[in-house]
Amino acid sequence: MDGCCEPLCDAAAHVQAVIFDLDGTLLDTEKVTRNGLKELLEKYGKVIDRENEDKKLGMPQLEGAIAVIKDYDLPWSPQQFIDEISPIYRERWPKAKPLPGANRLMKHLKKHGVPFALASNSKRANVDFKISCHQGWKEQFLVILGGDQVKSGKPSPDLFLEAAKRMGVDAAHCLVIEDSLTVGVRAANAAGMKVVAVPSQSEADYASFADSVLHSLLEFQPELWDLPPFKDWVDSALPIEPIYASGLFSNGFLSEAEDEEPSAFPDQVWGLYFGWAKLIMNGIFKVLVGIGRGHSACTAKRKIKPWIIDDNNHHIADQHMQLSLVGFIRGFNHKETLMDLEVVVEEEKAIASASLDLPMFHHHI
Repeated sequence: MDGCCEPLCDAAAHVQAVIFDLDGTLLDTEKVTRNGLKELLEKYGKVIDRENEDKKLGMPQLEGAIAVIKDYDLPWSPQQFIDEISPIYRERWPKAKPLPGANRLMKHLKKHGVPFALASNSKRANVDFKISCHQGWKEQFLVILGGDQVKSGKPSPDLFLEAAKRMGVDAAHCLVIEDSLTVGVRAANAAGMKVVAVPSQSEADYASFADSVLHSLLEFQPELWDLPPFKDWVDSALPIEPIYASGLFSNGFLSEAEDEEPSAFPDQVWGLYFGWAKLIMNGIFKVLVGIGRGHSACTAKRKIKPWIIDDNNHHIADQHMQLSLVGFIRGFNHKETLMDLEVVVEEEKAIASASLDLPMFHHHI
């Protein structure tokens, strides 16, 4: 259950409200739109620079448009670019799924009367469109703000300060949950608020700016922020909304499909999970799944290691595997790798096997 950084809590700054970012924090919109820009650029003979584009995540729309035009030497005004790319993104937004732990955390806060707001750099109309695809989301937020409703979007603190003002909560008593260092986390710092970073990329650069860094919202522990604790763990296992992925199972690892495909896990899926594995030639098995770095903590690219439980057929390999993850056991610390787990994984296998016998985890593929 440990995240990669413990929160640097200040007891004097009791958290009374939470402010969420939207894209990449609650919704996996960045994944479903990832290839939209690539396709547009290809029409004009340009090749996308993925690493450079990742640095633009969370930028206000106009600033992002100006940066793209400059980077790729495009013959458009910012508004022309926005007019070109917006229909492509809008077509894909309804496919965006809630990120792991998002629904759980919002329902928990609502249940305990903790007010929470949504503050996004996206235009308010786009924010409303995205959340309208998820039943009950709009009604849960006490305040919803888009970047066009304040003087300056993130990394200016205006959005967060306005959200706090509309909730009637002092900024020092607000906790921000963000995925973007360059805009979101810096905006929270500028607003004088506590901030939890849940980055989709490597967390190394976040530690000195955020009060806590997590791989996913499943690792969030409310009690560390003086909020009511979760009480939904079943012994050492947490039931989760099923997460699906598929790919080639070979040499003990799952080779994930390309990240823009629906058959890939969200970027924020890290740690030890369990569920069901379907193999074309061998049927359905209980499975423990480790998702993280393979051999070195310095390697950013994640690997997926399924351990098939109660299987005597050790030659299963080189075939297509479908995974349905239905439970979470714990996250990884920032130095832990999948190789480190090989000697201790039997305990987690036992937890997974016992949990999968319970009705609440019977979500077969």
